[in-house]
Amino acid sequence: MSNAELTPPEAARRAARAGLDLPTDRHAAVAATAGHIRSVVAVLRELDLGDTPPAAAFRAEGGHPDAAV
Repeated sequence: MSNAELTPPEAARRAARAGLDLPTDRHAAVAATAGHIRSVVAVLRELDLGDTPPAAAFRAEGGHPDAAV
């Protein structure tokens, strides 16, 4: 995907290609939402997760059942 802003006609074209019937009055809203999601993903891609283990390494049962909350 390019970094260019998604236009309403492009959002409609991509929705149609995916088999989704997108009403004309929703094109602009979908384009704006997609743009927001792309900006959030761009920020997440910049994070240095370094030595962060994958979620599968988390063990929930390791807590203290009698600890005060």
